[in-house]
Amino acid sequence: MPKPNDNPADPFKKALAEATRAMAGERELNVAFSVDPPGYSAGNVRLPQITRRMTREEVLLARGTADAFALRLRFHDAATHRRYAPQGDTAAALFEAMETARCEAMGARAMPGTAGNIDAKIAEDARRMGYAEITDPKQAPLAQAAGYLVRSLATGRALPKGAENVMQLWRGHLEAQAGATLAGLDAVLDDQQAFARFARQVIDDLGYGAELGDDPDLDDQDEEDTGDDDAEQEQESGGDAESDEDDESTAEDAPSDQQSEQQDLAAALEQSDDAEMAEEMDAEDSEAPDMRPPPPFSEADPGYKVYTSQFDEEIAAEDLADAQELDRLRAYLDQQLEPLKGAVSRLANRLQRRLQAQQSRAWDFDLEEGTLDAGRLARVVANPMTPLSFKMERDTDFRDTIVTLLLDNSGSMRGRPISIAAISADVLARTLERCQVKVEILGFTTRAWKGGQSRETWLGAQRPVLPGRLNDLRHIVYKAADAPWRRTRPNLGLMMKEGLLKENIDGEALEWAHRRLIGRPEARRVLMVISDGAPVDDSTLSVNPANYLEKHLRDVIAMIERRRLVELIAIGIGHDVTRYYSRAVTITDVEQLAGAMTEQLAALFDNDPVRQGRGARGRRRA
Repeated sequence: MPKPNDNPADPFKKALAEATRAMAGERELNVAFSVDPPGYSAGNVRLPQITRRMTREEVLLARGTADAFALRLRFHDAATHRRYAPQGDTAAALFEAMETARCEAMGARAMPGTAGNIDAKIAEDARRMGYAEITDPKQAPLAQAAGYLVRSLATGRALPKGAENVMQLWRGHLEAQAGATLAGLDAVLDDQQAFARFARQVIDDLGYGAELGDDPDLDDQDEEDTGDDDAEQEQESGGDAESDEDDESTAEDAPSDQQSEQQDLAAALEQSDDAEMAEEMDAEDSEAPDMRPPPPFSEADPGYKVYTSQFDEEIAAEDLADAQELDRLRAYLDQQLEPLKGAVSRLANRLQRRLQAQQSRAWDFDLEEGTLDAGRLARVVANPMTPLSFKMERDTDFRDTIVTLLLDNSGSMRGRPISIAAISADVLARTLERCQVKVEILGFTTRAWKGGQSRETWLGAQRPVLPGRLNDLRHIVYKAADAPWRRTRPNLGLMMKEGLLKENIDGEALEWAHRRLIGRPEARRVLMVISDGAPVDDSTLSVNPANYLEKHLRDVIAMIERRRLVELIAIGIGHDVTRYYSRAVTITDVEQLAGAMTEQLAALFDNDPVRQGRGARGRRRA
């Protein structure tokens, strides 16, 4: 009998975890239950939380989610998937949805009990997305419809209501365009490589062949042909290699007296060089002590201390996860934010229109030099004494601009806030890149909770008082300014990685982003900070004054605003950042983030004093 304080759901959770490991064929798989969105990462599966009440909906959803992950692990090979995956967004979404349907259909055939569980998961996903209420095919996701159709054809099972609605909205189009290809589904279902070729053909039939990229099978054929050519070249060069070996053997048989003399001379010269180098190093060491004090760690606050920066890291997102995991996390991010993408895209399009309106060509007329104004030549013909008129195109300043988005990656951002921050940054980066404005996306957190290796070093040194910052920083580069968006697109999925989000030390992150910006050649630099709270690091604040990190943040902000090399904007999510930043906005609902980001950037470009001043000068000249 369970004890009164025991959770009645624990036996079910344990049984479900064991069943998931067995179905996946991975005995070391870690299965956890959480209120965070479900996901898989590096041997860890996160399933929906089950309360003490254990309602039927909770149980079915947990089972369906567990079965979906287990079947994916059992029947899916990531290397094959990556090799055949298309490059374009729409084609990639179609390819991913069809492969998911294949794995689930394989599971339904091998283990019929999984089919009902996954039906419950599909029904919940469709309910959450509002698929049952869609009446216009343009509002229904084509990729999901293709996946549902593949599953329906492979299993013969009826789909839940919302999923059935989406499939039927697109079924006529799918069968009209790719019906002949879909007829061969049964023959390729058991072979992932053959199915990948089948899926690429369906995508081509639907009119997205341009997004497929190079055919990997043709690449393999080219490599085989190259290998044959190399073998022929090696055979032709065999005689030359033998002659070289003969020359080497002759040289080895020569008398060694001369060689030994040369070796002795070389050794003597080497010892002489080492002695001279050692003397130079000693001289430098003797002059170095106490000649100059070490520079302060922070330019904004010389009194700000860091116990050790030995364990800090500045790292690219692709170095924190392999390509397979980044692609999986990115796909999960896209699925979670499918309903939000339309709204964010509309805001991004509005921002693009406002930028392009400023980009429209503007001319100054009746100048004494420049380009000959052909439109005013009639005046010269009518009156030869009229001087020629010239015109000159005005500059568009915003082209020479860089925008850095600095995202708070602390644990309090976990869940929907970090998801919306990631997708908003992604869409803004794409939009600004289309307008030829360079974008850099950075994130900041710590490598560990409660201090990490820095704290361990401090404890080993007998805990000196007031040590300063006492945690290991992790500064992440999701997208460098010069990197194209399409190449770094998967990186933002890293924010969905379990265990990445920890503590936040805003002041040093802001100073780091500022240093990167002022080193850029662009004339205009914009830094947008997105955070949901004041800087917090338990290890640092437990052994320093309570306002230690907050004071440093205020000092850094004051330095940036005083120097005016960078335009600073901040957006606070549920936290009043206006008490830190002079130009800031606070939102109470994370759903408002995308709108706040686009409006702040649009207002920044609309209120450009350089452009306004130049426009006024042009009008006076005209």
